[in-house]
Amino acid sequence: MNASVRLSVSSLRAHRRRFAGTFLAVFLGVAFLAGTLVMGDTLRASFDTMFGRATSGTDAVVRSADAITTPGESQGVRQPVATDLVTAIEQVPGVAAAAPSIQGAGQLVGANGDPIGGQGPPTLAGNWIADPELNAYRLAEGRAPAKPGEVVIDRGTAERGDLRIGDTTTLRTPDPVQVTIVGLATFGGEDGMAQVTFTGMTQADAEKYLTARPGEASTIQVRAGPGVSQRELVDRLTPVLPKGVEAITGQESAEENTEMISSQFLTVFTLFLLVFSGVALLVATFSIHNTFAIVVAQRTRENALLRALGASRRQVTASTLVEATAVAVTASLAGLAGGIGIAAGLQALFPAIGFPFPEGDLVISALSMLLPLAVGVVVCLGSALLPAVRAGRTAPMAALRETAVDTSGASRVRAVAGLGLAALALGMTISGVLVSPSLWLAGLGAVLALAAFVVLGPVASTTAVRVLGGPLDRLRGVTGGLARRNALRSPKRTAATASALMIGVAVVSLFTVFGASLKATMDQTVSRSFAGDVAVSTPSFGAGGSGLSPRLAGAVAELPEVDTAVGLGRGVAEVDGKGRALTVTDPLALERTFDLGTVKGSLSDLGTDGIALDENAADEQGLKTGDTARLTFTDGEKETFTVRAVYDRSELAGEYVITRAAWEPHRTQDSDTLVAVSFKDGVSTDTGKAAVEKVAEHYGNPEVQTRDEYAQSSAGGIDMMLTLVYALLALAVLIALLGIANTLTLAIHERTRELGLLRAVGQTRAQLRAMVRWESVLVAAFGTVGGLALGAFLGWVLVKASDGASDSAFAFAMPPVQLAIVALVGLAAGALAGLRPARRAARLDVLRAIATE
Repeated sequence: MNASVRLSVSSLRAHRRRFAGTFLAVFLGVAFLAGTLVMGDTLRASFDTMFGRATSGTDAVVRSADAITTPGESQGVRQPVATDLVTAIEQVPGVAAAAPSIQGAGQLVGANGDPIGGQGPPTLAGNWIADPELNAYRLAEGRAPAKPGEVVIDRGTAERGDLRIGDTTTLRTPDPVQVTIVGLATFGGEDGMAQVTFTGMTQADAEKYLTARPGEASTIQVRAGPGVSQRELVDRLTPVLPKGVEAITGQESAEENTEMISSQFLTVFTLFLLVFSGVALLVATFSIHNTFAIVVAQRTRENALLRALGASRRQVTASTLVEATAVAVTASLAGLAGGIGIAAGLQALFPAIGFPFPEGDLVISALSMLLPLAVGVVVCLGSALLPAVRAGRTAPMAALRETAVDTSGASRVRAVAGLGLAALALGMTISGVLVSPSLWLAGLGAVLALAAFVVLGPVASTTAVRVLGGPLDRLRGVTGGLARRNALRSPKRTAATASALMIGVAVVSLFTVFGASLKATMDQTVSRSFAGDVAVSTPSFGAGGSGLSPRLAGAVAELPEVDTAVGLGRGVAEVDGKGRALTVTDPLALERTFDLGTVKGSLSDLGTDGIALDENAADEQGLKTGDTARLTFTDGEKETFTVRAVYDRSELAGEYVITRAAWEPHRTQDSDTLVAVSFKDGVSTDTGKAAVEKVAEHYGNPEVQTRDEYAQSSAGGIDMMLTLVYALLALAVLIALLGIANTLTLAIHERTRELGLLRAVGQTRAQLRAMVRWESVLVAAFGTVGGLALGAFLGWVLVKASDGASDSAFAFAMPPVQLAIVALVGLAAGALAGLRPARRAARLDVLRAIATE
C-alpha cells in the first residue's frame, strides 16, 4: 500500500495540470454547499438573537388559545383578546407591568409617492407601547406618538422611503391615513427586522384603524417583577384568564417568531440553495468521472508495466483511488474555506441589495463543515471508482501495445439497457401525469428519464455529432471535418463530457418552460375567469401590503362610466372543522364581473346565513345545494350556513364565498385584495380607466390595470424567480465548462504526436486552434440539444403533474425565444471552453510533438 501511495504522490506531482479541472469542480460544488449551510445557520442564529434581544423584557404573552390555519399557511389567525384584561392581569401577584399590543397591516408611502415594502415580508402597524421593556422596538430618535396622527417608524423603513422626523406621509390601513413621523425606532439593535416595515401609533389610532371595534388587542405583553421566573408568571396568570385565552412565556413567543421566519423564509430559501448545490455537484460528478476515465486510458501502458513488474490489481486500483482521495480532500478543504468566504460575502452583500442580514459573527457548526467535506470526498471517489477498477483490470500484455483510446460506448447492451430505462421512465411519467395524477410517480419517472439520457448518451452521440457536425464539412472544410471526427473518436467520452452541460441546460430549460407555463396559466385564468375591463390591485405578493379599502369598490361603482365594481375581501373560518380562506364580496356583482361557469343554485340570496362553494370544495366536503355547513370564526362564534350555490370555476373567485353582511360581525381589519370593474357599453377602456384612477387617488392611489396588465403583473414574481434560478445555475454551467475544457486539454495531451504530424503536413496554427474550438462547440451542441429536449420533457411532466394534482388548471407553454437564448448560450459556452485548450494545442513544438511516444 505504501508503494501505491508513493506512486500516486509522484504521479500527482508530475501531472498537476491534469487534475486542475477536477479540483475546481469539487471546490465550487463544496464551496456552494458549505456557504449555503453556514449562511442558513448564521441567519437562524442571528434572528434568534435579534428576537431574544427585542423581547427580553417580555416575560409572558397573553393571547387567544385557538388559531385557524388555512392550507398553505404556517401561522394561523387568532381572535383578539379584550384590552380590559390588562386591569385583571396587573392585579396578579408577581406582575410588574402589562400592556395591550395591537397589530395589523399598514403600509407607509415613501417621499416619492411609492409604497414602501410589500413584496413579501409583512408591512405592520400597531400601537406604540410606552413601557420600553415590553416594546420590541426601541426609540432611537425623536419621541413617542402622543396625539392622533403621530407615528414612530423603524429606521430601516425611513431610510428606504427617504423619510425623516417631521415629515408627513400616508399610511394605508388600507384606508389612507395622514400621519406625521415623530420618532425613529430600532428592533433588537437593528434598523429593522429584515424587510418588515413597522409603524407605531397611539393606542386610540391603532384601535380606530387596525381593529374591527375598540377594546380589542392582538395580545397582552406582561413583565414579571423581581424574583419571578417566566414559567412561574405564566402559572400565576393562567387561573385568572377567561376560557379560550392562554399565557405563554416570553421565550416561547420569541421561539415561535424565530420559527415563523425559519419556516416561511429560511427553510425554503436554504432548501432552494441546497437543490442547486446538488445540481452543481451532480454536474461535477460527470466532469470528475470523465477526467479520471481519460487519465486511466492514457496510462494504459504505464499501468500494464506496473502489472508486468508484479503490481496486483488491487495495488493499481488503490493507486488511482489514492490520487482521487488526495484531489478530493484537498479540493473539499479548500471548498470549505471558499464556502465560509461565500457566506461572509453574502452577509456583506444582502444589505446592499435591500435585504438586511442581521449583524453577528458567522455561525460555523460541525455539520456545516463535515457534511460538505464528506459530500465532496464521496462525489470525487464515487466518480473515480469505475475508472480505478478499469485501471486495475489492465492486462500486463497491454505494455507491448500502443496506448489505445477507449472507443467503446455504443454497445448493444448499453442501447438495450438505455431503451429499457427510457420505456420505463416514459411509462411512469405518463401514468403520473395522465392516468393517475401523482407528483411522486411523475418525479420518479423524471429521474429515470435523466438516467436513460445518461445511459443512451454514448449510443446517441455518434449520430448526433454526425448530424450536428455535418454543416462543418461545408462551412469549415478540412478543419471542420477533423473537428467532427475528433468528437466521434470516443462516443463514451463525448457523451460524458456533454452530460455535465446537458444537466445544467436541462434544469435551466425545465425552469424556463415551467415559468412560461405559470405565466400562461395566469393569463388563461384571467382571460377565462375575469370578465371585467380593469382591475384595481396593490403591487404586492406574499404577506406584504395593506390591501385595498373596502370602500373603494362602492366609490368606483358610483362613476357614470362604470356598470359594475366588485371588491374581493378575504376572511378565514373553519368549515366543518377545517381551516379555509373565505372570499367576502357582493355575490351578485361577483357573478356579473367574473365567469363562474355553471352555477347550481342561486348567488342572489346568500344573505347572512348562506355560502357558495366551488365544485372541488363541495366534493371535498361532501356538500351540495341545500346542505348545511358549520363555520367557526376567529372570534370563537359558531354559525350554521346553508349552501345556496355551487359554481364551476374558482381561480379568482376563491373556493368559499360569503357576503359582507355575514362577515361583518366576525371581521378583524377589513380589506380587499382586488377590485374588478366593468364599464358601461360605449365607454372605452382608456376613458374608464382614467375615471377609476381619479377615484383611486383618494384611497391610497393603488394601481389600476387593464386585464392584460393585471395578468402580467400577477405573474411578475415568476420573472424574479427565474432570474435567481439562472444566476444560481450559472455555477452548474461553469462547472460543465470546466469539464469540457479539462477533457479537451487531456485529449490534446493524448494526441500530441497526431497534432505534431498535422502541423508537419501543413496545418497552420489558426487551423489547429479552429479545429479544437469547433470540437468543443460540437460537444457543447450535443449537450445543449440533449439538455433542451430533456428540460422541455421534464417541464411538461412538471406542469401536467401539477395540473392533475391540484385544483387549478395549468397551461403548458414552450417559450421559443427563451429556449433559443439558452441554446445560444450553450453553444457560446462550448466555444469559450475550447479557447484555452486550442491555444495550448497551437503552441506545441512540431518536432517534439512528432517525437512524443
